[in-house]
Amino acid sequence: MSDIHGKKKALGRGLSALLENSEDENPRKEISGEYTAEYVAQIRVDQVEPNPFQPRTHFDENELRELSESIREHGIIQPITVRKIGHNRYQLISGERRLKASILAGLVQVPAYIRLANDEQMLEMALVENIQREDLNPLEIALSFQRLLEECKIKQEDLSQKVGKDRSTISNYIRLLKLPSEIQVAVRDNLITMGHARAIVSVPEEQSQLVILKKILEKKLSVREVEELVRNLGKQKTTATDKPSLPARYEKVKSSLNDKLRSKVDLKINKKGAGSIIIEFKSAEDLDRIISKLDS
Repeated sequence: MSDIHGKKKALGRGLSALLENSEDENPRKEISGEYTAEYVAQIRVDQVEPNPFQPRTHFDENELRELSESIREHGIIQPITVRKIGHNRYQLISGERRLKASILAGLVQVPAYIRLANDEQMLEMALVENIQREDLNPLEIALSFQRLLEECKIKQEDLSQKVGKDRSTISNYIRLLKLPSEIQVAVRDNLITMGHARAIVSVPEEQSQLVILKKILEKKLSVREVEELVRNLGKQKTTATDKPSLPARYEKVKSSLNDKLRSKVDLKINKKGAGSIIIEFKSAEDLDRIISKLDS
């Protein structure tokens, strides 16, 4: 009976019961500190150092306070992850938001997975773990993808498998980093969406991109409206490039014909010097008038 009551008591202790090991079942303590790697333990928050590879740069203060209130009431549901770096010293791999909120809630200890990792593995784990979060903004995800590709030397195909996203999605995120800083800040601060940014990035000129950003913010344009704006901009540029300006002497000939015939004249010349003259007329009588002008 005492054994049954003991088990019920352990179950009633909640998460702490899952994280604690009895003395005779815990072979992982060592002289370099209370816990070694590959162990789940309650560790002091003042023993945990920040992650130098943390991809997140911004934490919303209101959300932190809300999380701290939840932790104060219910405790930490998901342990943080750390690596052991010395005598009772640990470095955070993932879970900085949970750690910050725990400190804000006044916790002295937090549950943690203790892992073995070198610097490159630590960076990779931190980045991949952060990409999976739903509260990252598109710019933070883009920077994480770029760091995985450049610093961790992961091929895009392998990265696609690691994070569960297709290669085109990864490419779309990384393209955001080509945008001017003003637009990147707008994405980071949720002033515009990923869809807005994807439409803007297809515009080649930086000045045009900034003009579109200004219109989005002033007129609160939807993604579809921005895509239409970009399409129209492309059509205008195509029309402009389809009609290169004529050399001065041909412009003079065109102007002279316009004056003489009192009708719209279009003069086209190709690179070899050949071309055509197009004279507009509004009716049969107008055509007879133009012919008589040419005969005179």
